[in-house]
Amino acid sequence: MSFAEAGAAAIAAGIDDMYKAFLAGDRDRFDEHLHADVTTWETHLPGPLRTRRELDEYRTTRDSAGRRPRLAVLTATEKRIDVWGSFGVARYLLVARETDTGPEQHSRVTDVLRCIDGRWRIVHHHSELVRP
Repeated sequence: MSFAEAGAAAIAAGIDDMYKAFLAGDRDRFDEHLHADVTTWETHLPGPLRTRRELDEYRTTRDSAGRRPRLAVLTATEKRIDVWGSFGVARYLLVARETDTGPEQHSRVTDVLRCIDGRWRIVHHHSELVRP
């Protein structure tokens, strides 16, 4: 397996683990996949969050107001991952459902990652809700 193939496999596994951590409510494990200077741009956010500290502030406010999403399903599908040296880009469709049988919500996601000390960290996350 080439370095690029191994990197792509590690990135895919990391993305899967990150969303499993979200479903489990394990914020620390979720955050292991994020760089401290991650920028986060998502349709539902109040604007671009330019560091993990800003993301943490948003999540703390959201959670204390009881607005943390409760999902039964959150999974990345249709992954396309490319690796160039210590950088990678992952593009995928994120599927979310509040219940096992409820309607699906889809988002197009692009993550830019950097390999630091052998671990792939997301340095930029962009997620756009796909309107039906």
